[in-house]
Amino acid sequence: MTINSHLEEFHGLPAFTFPDADDKSPRATSLPAPETVAWRIAVDAYDSEEEWEGAFARFLAAVDTEQVRALIVGAWSEVYDTSPHAVVEALVAARDRLPALRALFLADIVMEECEISWIVQGDVSPLLEAFPSLVEFGVRGGNGLVFPAVKHERLRTLTVESGGLPAEAVRGIAASDLPSLTALDLWLGTSEYGGDADVADLEPFFAGSRLPGLVRLALRNSEIQDAICTALASAPVVARLEHLDVSMGVLTDDGATALLSGQPLTHLKVLDLHHNYLSTAVRTRLLETLEPAGVEVDADQDEAESDEEEDGTAWRFVAVGE
Repeated sequence: MTINSHLEEFHGLPAFTFPDADDKSPRATSLPAPETVAWRIAVDAYDSEEEWEGAFARFLAAVDTEQVRALIVGAWSEVYDTSPHAVVEALVAARDRLPALRALFLADIVMEECEISWIVQGDVSPLLEAFPSLVEFGVRGGNGLVFPAVKHERLRTLTVESGGLPAEAVRGIAASDLPSLTALDLWLGTSEYGGDADVADLEPFFAGSRLPGLVRLALRNSEIQDAICTALASAPVVARLEHLDVSMGVLTDDGATALLSGQPLTHLKVLDLHHNYLSTAVRTRLLETLEPAGVEVDADQDEAESDEEEDGTAWRFVAVGE
């Protein structure tokens, strides 16, 4: 996923944006079969004459929603100032119209529409309660995000993308009962944008006892990436993971060395550390230790660069902040 462009695919289906009310093109009058695409519903975040709920009502009237498998919520009006409360209410009210819905993504909003840490969020738990058959759920934006502990029997993939994920939301996710979850992806962000979780808040994920089916764990985009890797070095959950992702954050030699010096990682299929601040020596050690065992290692630095003050102090940044 990227915050620079809208989702092109979701839940294994190509994304299709439901046409605007004034769109008279052939595309607007020849819609795809409802089960063949992930339907993206959005309005102009800055200058829309139609509210998101109005666009959604048109969608309900135009499409056989009983066959819809995936929904993508794009921008609603004034996303930088207004929570998606009305959006959530509209979706919950339509739950009986969407019996086949298996995947839902809230706030597929790119930076040209609103910076990720300026997206106003709210309580997303009503969506999980209203759609017990969901197997995939994603949300973007941590500003005002509320995610209390929930119970959901079928959810397999949970993604929360943010430039700063509130500790209270992290604790709610950690306390949730998600027995079928196989993939968890949390962008923790920075304290500057509300990401105030610490390693203690992540302990339930390290233990893994509340997520018995987890095989893919991503705790990334964090300014405490070294501390996370140090904890993962002895975390029980690692032994049953196939994919471990600690990318996009402020990962230095200290965190990578702790990870390598801990429990074996050779059982992993993928270790993702891209966007990092590793030395050449430690990066080489990672590759030489794990790649011969068949682990796919991504240790590319991408655009991770340190800014240095006159006194030599190095300022390092996560991949996605504001």
